[in-house]
Parts: sequence; structure tokens; C-alpha cells
Amino acid sequence: MKILGQSVYRKESWEKVTGKAKYTNDFESKEMLYGKIVTSPYGHARIEKIDLSDALEIPGVRTIITGGNFPLTGEEMRDRPPIAVDRVRYYGEVVAIVVANNLGIAQRAANNIHITYTPLTVVNSPSEALQPDAPLLHENLGSYEKIAGVYPVPGTNIASKIKIRKGDIKKGWEECDLTVQASFSFNPSDHAAMETRCSFAQIHENGTIEITSTSQAPFMIKRLIAQYFGVPSGNIVVKTPLVGGAYGGKASVQLEILAYIASKAVNGRLVKIVNNREEDMVTAPGHIGLEATVKLGCTKEGILKAAELLYLWDGGAYSDKSIDLARAGAVDCTGPYRIDNIYCDSLAMYTNHPYPAPFRGFSHSEVHFAFERTMDMLAKKLNMDPLDFRYKNAIQPGDTSPTRVKLNRSNVGNVQKCITKLKELFNWGEGQRIKVDEHIIRAKGISCIWKTSTIDTNASSGVILTFNPDGSINLMSGVVEIGTGTKTVLAQILAERLKMPIEKIHVQMLVNTLNTPEHWKTVASRGTFMAGRAVLNAAEDVIFQLKERASCILRAPVEDLEVGYEKVFLRDDPDINIAVKDIGYGYMFPNGNTVGGQIIGSGTYTLRHLTRLDKETGAGKPGPEWTVGAQGVEIEIDTRTYRYRLLKAVSVIDIGRVMNQKAAEGQVMGAMNIGLSFGGRETFIFDEYARVLNPQLRTYRPIRFGEQPEYIVGFVETPQIDSPYGARGVGEHGLIGMPAALANGLSTALQMDLHHLPLTPELLWRTKEGRT
Repeated sequence: MKILGQSVYRKESWEKVTGKAKYTNDFESKEMLYGKIVTSPYGHARIEKIDLSDALEIPGVRTIITGGNFPLTGEEMRDRPPIAVDRVRYYGEVVAIVVANNLGIAQRAANNIHITYTPLTVVNSPSEALQPDAPLLHENLGSYEKIAGVYPVPGTNIASKIKIRKGDIKKGWEECDLTVQASFSFNPSDHAAMETRCSFAQIHENGTIEITSTSQAPFMIKRLIAQYFGVPSGNIVVKTPLVGGAYGGKASVQLEILAYIASKAVNGRLVKIVNNREEDMVTAPGHIGLEATVKLGCTKEGILKAAELLYLWDGGAYSDKSIDLARAGAVDCTGPYRIDNIYCDSLAMYTNHPYPAPFRGFSHSEVHFAFERTMDMLAKKLNMDPLDFRYKNAIQPGDTSPTRVKLNRSNVGNVQKCITKLKELFNWGEGQRIKVDEHIIRAKGISCIWKTSTIDTNASSGVILTFNPDGSINLMSGVVEIGTGTKTVLAQILAERLKMPIEKIHVQMLVNTLNTPEHWKTVASRGTFMAGRAVLNAAEDVIFQLKERASCILRAPVEDLEVGYEKVFLRDDPDINIAVKDIGYGYMFPNGNTVGGQIIGSGTYTLRHLTRLDKETGAGKPGPEWTVGAQGVEIEIDTRTYRYRLLKAVSVIDIGRVMNQKAAEGQVMGAMNIGLSFGGRETFIFDEYARVLNPQLRTYRPIRFGEQPEYIVGFVETPQIDSPYGARGVGEHGLIGMPAALANGLSTALQMDLHHLPLTPELLWRTKEGRT
């Protein structure tokens, strides 16, 4: 390979480092009006009265929109009014939208809207939501429109219940010599992307709806707006420029709906709505919370036999993606281990908290925190090295997943090889717990990971290639550039296949659903796999056209020709050739006769052989493959103050094939950073009224510069046969095991079991002193 595996500069890097890159909020026009949302100060309350009179008298106010005449929305189940009607169900819920000439006027008017509320009893956790006497947040749960695979329980706060039943759980427990059971929890939190969400919309005179948004899913916006409002999808155009970080949070469709509603209210005028930081943290969909109970059993030799799991997801006020998140947590509920008997209930629960979007790892870091902590507890009870315990039980080709998918070398990779490499990079042999002095303890924690994609069974991706007169190629894909560098990797794949310089491949960063081929969503670490397959198919289309055209000029059969090095040549005599630039835009003979025109190639790829999960057993194939890995965190803690430093974080991922060395390392390191911040720092603090008390970065406090550990990344390469050049998805996996590894390291250091996130010094002190 000449280009793949190299550390190629990202195609959009020049725009970004020079500050010339344009993001959604950078676009302005003289015709633009501005929307400002008004949100609920209560977690649960009845709306008694909305007085708009003072706000409407402010000069420059165009209109104020309140709830009532809008369809219910929601990707999996339609249970959410775009603007609250009669009551609010979470702190930060949108109650009104002001549209004005500028943002200052809109804000002033928003401040002058007077709303009278009557507070209602709140549901402040998933376990509270499950109680028989809990207030029902959705009395009409049984009548909501939903897609296949959603299983609400009417008369309860269960938005959907996913069941995994593998083997015989009773027999499994009979075979166990040792068991452990523990409960774990953490609150919802935020994605904390650098760019806050922003959307602007207009309705043209011909009826075309044009929306520009900070989105990971422009084609889903198009689809859902059409469904919700009964608009032909061909009348909707969605544009997405560069996105300043997303981490799953910009896959949900919310602000785009509000921008469309606002535009419609002012006769189609262009209206922009941009979240400030506080709105982005609590009004927009966030990161899901969880309460979990894990029971594991094994033989005295350390062979896992049974797992019984209950995952109660904090789905917030509206289901949106919590249903899918609960499904994804169930699919990989046990971590990458061979367990023949599994009983898992995964419930998406309604609470009076902000509702969730996907979060990098899509419920896997959450599940792995609970499961991997329990694995450490069982290893301790066995008096067995925790890495050796995992190595012994690592899932292998020939085993089956919790949803009964038969695994092989291509679709699961090599967990044991990852563990072996982690031992080496992490210096595991020097000891897991070292006493530095009387008060300072140095300790290491580890975890193993895996993840498949719980993805639509018909998810597809398309690519278009067009030639320029100089022989260079324009590559168009619906993948959104959210900071992952995926479009650069697509260019590498094309350059590798056509054996041409990557500098001569021009990648279109802007996604426009009118002329960009669809890519399902830029989520789930699926960009390289799906769009990469589409690139290879488009490349074959281009190669065929080049050969066909060159065959007539070189007077040789198509089957005797090869394409590469910017030429089409005879495979047995490369000196007989023609330059691609001379035929990519048509070829003119000396007498003026011309054949062909601009070569345009296309390719699509649709995921194959995926199925929905069986309602009663969970059996089914949710995704194409599992990326696996092993991770570790080393900390140093002062037992007097419970303050600790992150010294080292290590990840070994079976990446299948490294496509871009530095980009892959950066992806994993960035994800590790988010995982450590989630595990050690980030959380929403709720009061008894379900209000978020820390919706600002100065009080929410993600991990800061200077608090980072040394990051070490290693790769194992077990090719995935059906993937472009064998590569596996890796965008999320560096995050997945970090919270668990951090918790395992701190539990080892303090010689106690930690069950809750985030792992702040105060939590450690309270746990050690028995004050939780």
C-alpha cells in the first residue's frame, strides 16, 4: 500500500488552521431574522398562562410562537411536541419562540414574556420512574406513533423494554461456584462540543424549504421534516457545512424543526436560531444517564457461566434516541466475553430530565462501566489477576454474541491479542498497586471493550466522482465532516484504488441534500466502512469508463488495460498508454472528432443481512462487525485529600487495518479524553425540582488543559474482510472503557468498590468514609 496507512494531512486542515473555515453560525445575510427560544424554569409543571402582550409591543418583534398546532415529533416514537403544550416535562423545555429583527431584540422580548406555572411532582431518576406510584409522564403512551422494534409499556414510564435471553439462566447459575452482584449509577450530562447548535431555515416562494444546520444527519432532517409536516421530501433541501464537534449530540433533530416553524410563522423569511451555551447544555438533547444492576457468576477456575443484568436508562422527558440507546446497550450488554447464559432487561425510562441524544460510544461506555467494574470485583473474589481473568474469558471466533450472532475472525477481531499488547504497553508486570510513600498510592485499572453498530437495517451511503480537465477528481459524499477526518480517509481509499496522488483528489466538505449523495448519518463509526465501500464501487465505475474510452483510442481490448499512475496502459506493455487527463473530459482526435465527455462515476453501499431484534429473546444481527480492544488508566492519589492525578491512559484497539496513522491515533486519544472527563468530572446536578444546577462550563467543568495524562495508543490488525482494505470502525472506541478503567484503578488504590460516576475527590471521600 502506498497511501493507506500514511499520516496524510486532513483535507480541511488549511481552512481550519487559517480560521477561514465557515460553520453554520458564520453565515449571515441582510434578510435574516433571528429566533430566540423561551424555556421552562421547572422540571415538571403545568402551564397555566402565557402573557405575550409586553413582548409584542417591543419594536422589531415579528412574531411569538407558542405550542399547540404542531405535530408530535420523535425519531423512534412520536411523543414530543416541538414547543410545550399544557405542561413542561423538563427544565429547559422550549415554551415559546420569539422572532425579531436581531438577536438583541429577540432576547429582550423573550425576557418580557410572562408565564404562570403550577409545579408538579417530579420523577428524578429511572428507579423512581419505575415505582408503581410514580407520576405518569405520558398518559397517552399506548397511542403514540412508533417504528418497528419499539416496545412501550402503557400505564408506566417505560418508553421501551428490550429483552436479551440467551441460553438457560437457571442452569447457568447452577454451574457457578462464585457470584457477585452490584449496582451502579450516573446522571445525565452534556456533550460539551465546542460549537453550540445552530440552524437557519427559509421557505422559498416555490415552496422549497431550505435548512442549514450543525448536524450529523442532514438526510434524516430532510426525512423527518417531510414526515412530521406532510411536505414532499423533494421540496426540502438541507445543508451542513463543517461542524465544530458533535460526539453524537448533533445527530438528533430538534433545532431544525424550530427554525422551520419560525420561518413558516413569518411567511417563509430566513430565520436563524442559535443556542447559547446554557441552552445547548439543557434544552438540546444531552448524554443519557443510567442505573444498572449486574450479577455475574463463574466457576472456581474463573470461567464465566451466567450474567443477569438490569439497565434502567434515564431517557428524560421524551424518548427520541433513548429507545435506540437502550437497544444498543442490550445488544452488547456483557462486554467482549464468552457467556452462554444471559438474562438482560434494558429499559428506556421517562424522567423529568433533559432527553438524550446519542453520545460517542452509543451507550457502550455506560454499559461497560457497570459490567467491567463487576468483572474486577469477581476477579478479586477469585483472587485472580483481572487481566488474566479477562483473557481467559475473552470472546473468540466460534462464540456467539448476546443476540446470538455467530462470530468469526472477520467480524470480531482479537480480544486476547489486545490484552497481551496492553500488558506490554502498560507495564502491567510492575504491579497494579504501588505505595509511593505514606500517603501517595499509584494504581492501575483496566477494562476490555467491544462495540457493534445498532443501525438501521437499510442504512446506505453513496458517492459521486467527477473528473476535471487536468485529470483530478472531485469526491462528493454525504458524510459530514465533524472533526473525524473521515473524508480524508475516503480520499486515501480512492487514491489507493486508482493509484494516483491524493493531492489530485478534491473533497467537497459541504453537504447539500439536493446534489450530494445520501449517507445515512455520520454516526456509529460507520463513515469509513459504508462510504468507503461506496467509494470503491464508484472507483470501479470510473475505471470501467476509463478503460472503455481508452480501448477505442489505444485499439486494445478493455480486459488488457489497467488504470493507475494517472494513465490507462496495457498491462503487458505499460509504454503503450494514454494520460487520464486526456480522456477524463472526453478525447479529441487530431481531425477534431471527439468521443465522450466528462466522466462521472457513482457508487452506493447498503448494509446487508442485518435484522431487527426478536421482541422476546433479543436474537438478531444489529450490526456488521465488532471492534474490540483493551484499555488502562494509571492514577496517583493522595489518601489524605482524595485528590488524584491522571498519569497514563493506554488503549489497544483492533482496528482491522490502519488507514491514516496519525488520524487514527488522534481519534482514539480524543475519545479517551472524553471518556476520562465523563468518568471523572462531568455530570448534571439536579435539585429536588429536577432543575439542572450547573448548566455552565465554569460549574460543569469538563477536563481542562493541564489535567491530561500521557496518552498511549496501540493497534492490532485483524482485517474485516468486507470492509475497505480491512479497516474497522474506530471513531468511538477509545472512550468506551475509560470510565471503567478509571473506576477500577481508583477502587484498587483505595481498596474499596466504587459504583458511581463521576469519580470526584468528594465522592471518593464520601465512599471511603461511608457518607454516601
